[in-house]
Amino acid sequence: MTAQRTPAIQVRGLEKSYKELRVLRGVDFEVARGSVFALLGSNGAGKTTAVRILSTLLRADAGTARVNGFDVATQAANVRESISLTGQFAAVDEILTGRENLMLVARLRHLKNPGEVADDLLERFSLTEAATRRASTYSGGMRRRLDIAMSLIGDPPIIFLDEPTTGLDPQARIEVWQAVRDLTARGTTVLLTTQYLEEAEQLADRIAILHQGRIIVDGTLADLKRLLPPAKVEYVEKQPTLEEIFLTLVGADRTNGHDHNVRTNT
Repeated sequence: MTAQRTPAIQVRGLEKSYKELRVLRGVDFEVARGSVFALLGSNGAGKTTAVRILSTLLRADAGTARVNGFDVATQAANVRESISLTGQFAAVDEILTGRENLMLVARLRHLKNPGEVADDLLERFSLTEAATRRASTYSGGMRRRLDIAMSLIGDPPIIFLDEPTTGLDPQARIEVWQAVRDLTARGTTVLLTTQYLEEAEQLADRIAILHQGRIIVDGTLADLKRLLPPAKVEYVEKQPTLEEIFLTLVGADRTNGHDHNVRTNT
């Protein structure tokens, strides 16, 4: 029970500089277990640097960070056993099939029955019918879903997703969003970095805005909205957004990675 009450991630006074450039200037935040925490910021704000420190790929200059109860500086091996990191670009082997990619990672993690592990993840991420196709034939959304599926092998309790939808089209982005929702429904903790405001709004239980190396606000979406003056009630005719038009025309069905066009009659 104590472990469940302890935050999945605790960061205090984190600092990092590259020569004269101060990237992180005393960053503090906590991530509750089983939640999605969005670290929001523009390019160069320090989001990836923070994730690299939390995943033990980079050492902080000052401050402390604990992941799954383990100190990232002194208990790096324990931290690595607790996490999985998905970077900004899908790290799949395009020569291998989707199933072969998953089996390869399962074998590297010394898991029993890698075929069963692969088949379960292919089903979870709606990739079963594409299992025997080379990953090079996958769409951007399918490749990203396969990448996230690979990161789940071994059931890590904490996942870092570093700008997971960068470069994806609107339909592929929504596929990835659904994959993230499925993760938290199973109790996985997700730390998501993004520069897309809508992505944070759609997915996050809490949002922290990182600006010029500091967290300038941290709270729920409702908390952030209260920082602005109350909205005035006015009648405005709502027009469909370009994204809504796009998804209606091309279809948003992610079943087995197939696209289904929606035809309209005039």
